[in-house]
Amino acid sequence: MARLATTPFLNRLKSLYPLRQSAPQESIHSNPWYIIAAVAFSGSNRPDEVPHVFRHVLQDLWNNHQQARTVDSRARSQNLLLARKMRDAIFKSGLTTGYPRAINSLIALHDVMPAELRDTKRMRDTQTTIQEHERRGREMFLSMYGDTAGPVQGLLDSIYPDMGWFSNTIGYGLTYGFTPILSPLETSYTLVAALIAGDTPRQIAWHLGNAQRNGATLEEVRAVRTIAMEVAEACGVKWKEGVPEVVSQ
Repeated sequence: MARLATTPFLNRLKSLYPLRQSAPQESIHSNPWYIIAAVAFSGSNRPDEVPHVFRHVLQDLWNNHQQARTVDSRARSQNLLLARKMRDAIFKSGLTTGYPRAINSLIALHDVMPAELRDTKRMRDTQTTIQEHERRGREMFLSMYGDTAGPVQGLLDSIYPDMGWFSNTIGYGLTYGFTPILSPLETSYTLVAALIAGDTPRQIAWHLGNAQRNGATLEEVRAVRTIAMEVAEACGVKWKEGVPEVVSQ
């Protein structure tokens, strides 16, 4: 099977996301393109491409630190954060793309992960009560969906009350609501990429709006949509009715 995540292709994806002047250019916080690309590859059932995304960004970080002569504990911290962001993005995307695909992508990523960048302990606090997850989930859901939260939650509750509870408590509380690694905005981008790979236009439209409510500009959301579409298209994904456009919120 031909490799899709070539250096030129990944460099192109990276170039699509507009950088904010306030963001430090050497930081992985400045351009989340790799989160979108990794999730889109995973959701498009090409787990073999995920390690190439990781290695590409790791090499970029190494080059930046060499130029700045900061190959020290700060560099190691950035490398570990990169590894954790990619793992958590794929984990979070599993609720949308299906956990078999997420597991396969995490296995592929683990196989190339340097030992010092692997985690051996859970990131999430397993002592948190289900009631607390429900509270946090409701908070995050309202923050993401804004004025549309009521109708969307009402829809989920009406089609199957268990779906409404699961989405709020397990989805937005336990899974998406864990934000020490991926920010709420990066989590929105993860959802957009996963949904585009899965060809679910109703939910794509929801989360293109949610990304804006989480602080993304129109230009940034359009870039996220384009990155995810280019990856999914390269993987052979075809959209029955196209992908919703970005509409200002």
